Amino acid sequence: METTELRKTAGTKYEDLARGDQICGCTMDSSMDSTRSVRRTKEEKKLLRRQIKASHTLLKHEGISTASHPTKHLVVSNGGLGNGVSRESLLEVLKEGGTVESLLTPPAKPYAFVTYSSTEAGQNAYTLLNGRVLQCHDQRVALYFSYVEKVDSDRSVSSALPPGLSVLEDFVSPEEELQLLQAVDWTPHTDDVTVQKALKHRRVKHYGYEFRYDNNNVDKDKPLPGGLPAECDALLQRCLADGHISVLPDQLTVNQYQSGQGIPPHVDTHSAFEDPILSLSLGAKTVMDFKHPDGRSVAVVLPERSLLVMKGESRYLWTHGITPRKFDVVPVSEVEGSGVMTSDLSNLTLSRRGTRTSLTFRKIRHIPCNCAYPSVCDSQQPPSPPTVPVAEGDACHLEEQYVHQVYEEISSHFSSTRHSPWPHVRDFLLSLPPGSVLADIGCGNGKYLGINPEVISVGCDRSANLVQICVERGHEALVSDALSVPLRSGSCDACISIAVIHHFSTQERRQAAVRELVRLLKVGGRALIYVWAMEQEYNKQKSKYLKERTTGASVERSGELKTEENMFNQQEEHDRKIRSDMKCTEEQNVTQPRIHIHTNRTAFLSQDLLVPWHFKCNADKNKGARSGSTKGPLENTSEGPVFHRYYHVFQQGELEEMCCCVTGVKVLRSYHDQGNWCVELEKTHCNSS
Repeated sequence: METTELRKTAGTKYEDLARGDQICGCTMDSSMDSTRSVRRTKEEKKLLRRQIKASHTLLKHEGISTASHPTKHLVVSNGGLGNGVSRESLLEVLKEGGTVESLLTPPAKPYAFVTYSSTEAGQNAYTLLNGRVLQCHDQRVALYFSYVEKVDSDRSVSSALPPGLSVLEDFVSPEEELQLLQAVDWTPHTDDVTVQKALKHRRVKHYGYEFRYDNNNVDKDKPLPGGLPAECDALLQRCLADGHISVLPDQLTVNQYQSGQGIPPHVDTHSAFEDPILSLSLGAKTVMDFKHPDGRSVAVVLPERSLLVMKGESRYLWTHGITPRKFDVVPVSEVEGSGVMTSDLSNLTLSRRGTRTSLTFRKIRHIPCNCAYPSVCDSQQPPSPPTVPVAEGDACHLEEQYVHQVYEEISSHFSSTRHSPWPHVRDFLLSLPPGSVLADIGCGNGKYLGINPEVISVGCDRSANLVQICVERGHEALVSDALSVPLRSGSCDACISIAVIHHFSTQERRQAAVRELVRLLKVGGRALIYVWAMEQEYNKQKSKYLKERTTGASVERSGELKTEENMFNQQEEHDRKIRSDMKCTEEQNVTQPRIHIHTNRTAFLSQDLLVPWHFKCNADKNKGARSGSTKGPLENTSEGPVFHRYYHVFQQGELEEMCCCVTGVKVLRSYHDQGNWCVELEKTHCNSS
């Protein structure tokens, strides 16, 4: 139905155009007979069809109505900045039709508006130029003209620069520009004086400190040797003398953009850098887009050799970015001031981008930011939930904060809740022959070390406080990481790892923990591994973990736990809204999912989560919680501190599959035990590697 109506409309429009051409004589001499005027050539019909199509496209997508009778105002389809036609190229063609009074070129639009000195000139241009093929840069475009009743020329409102932003033209001379460009060595290096990366949209080089794109921050404890290039000294001293900065920067990021490359909108992290931030443009000019949270946006021209200074609001509140494209819309004349872009459509054209190198100078911040924009300041916001780590360093940091520190803090209270051995674990230990050597990796308070007095038992744990509890109970125990146990290979008849491996935050580290267990075993030795299961309801039976939610104490605390989860999720929603516009990563990497807080005694909704640990009212908080010593995992409620432990809960088959990937072992059995997945394995042979 819609297609039929469109054809009817197109047919009517075709007849209107034909009649208009007959009346005004746009396509042929008035002396020609009327029959010939209707009998158009194949090319004329093709041109008319394309005019009609262009007219319908303008109406459908832009709301621009064309007229069937001649006027001095015309819209030029395919002749806009949005499809790569510069003002100069278009104007050169339009002048063939007559005297041009005005030419409006809306940015990012594939059309333009031209007004001639008279209707006759408009008719002449319509007849002469319709279908004209224009060679513009690397493309050929055909121009199609349609009449319009009038052109809205009241579009000349200036765009003010964001507060605190300034653009200083010709801040360095061409000679200084060349010297600075030569100072940046893009050849690969193996030293650690600088850090060089080839990102998806550009290549970068860091001096002083490496900027990390995974967390939009710098490691302030690991400065790069060598500092900033000596060639920057004169430039920075000039900035200091002119009052643009009060202290010298100690971090430099060099970005090189090829034509068509850009950088996503972002705000430089508040907690990472002081105010102001300087950026020097070398090699070519570009347009940088600034956007306020309320939706206001300003396009700012950064000429070659200009210095951009971002202070105050422009540094802390407005995002800045460069749209990837090969041409920028810029003013024809730049008499209005450095960097100022206007929306005057009669003063816009295209500028082809070249290879641009930017030098961004920043001062590392060593104390929390206390700016006037707390809603977008990471220093003034509660910590966001961590993300699922990918890199080894991030995994170690996450486990240190959300596992190791937590168990050190809660050790006394944790030990008071761990006294009854699991029946299947007890059976495994009692099945060991007398004189066997047993290693309990992640022994906690040592509740399994004394189960079978006829075996030689030794335990290790990452928590020094828990190891001390083991020693006080008369057990052999030492402080050790489960990935590197200080025992000889092949020295143990049996190993157990109960509720340990689920605290490792990457697949590689979890598998490494299994390999370490196997390394300790003699050939023929057995290991028992327990990890928390995602399936807390199995074979239509709920685990003890879920059943305990119905007890009185748990019901009383369920509201508090839900409130706690909502608090973190609300914070995450706040962060999402703010950071989606204000603090995007400089490089559009795939964002890692957040690790949300789990509601205790409920089914797991994801595999990676933070599980709260609450101190009870009658617990001795001073024994396990050292006030002020914990970062991130600690919160305070009316009942006392709440800590958050990281867990990766295993899906059915995941633990068994992971064990099968370790060479030299076979899985003896795999089972589900009260909300845990369990595997017993045997070492079959030594790994020759």
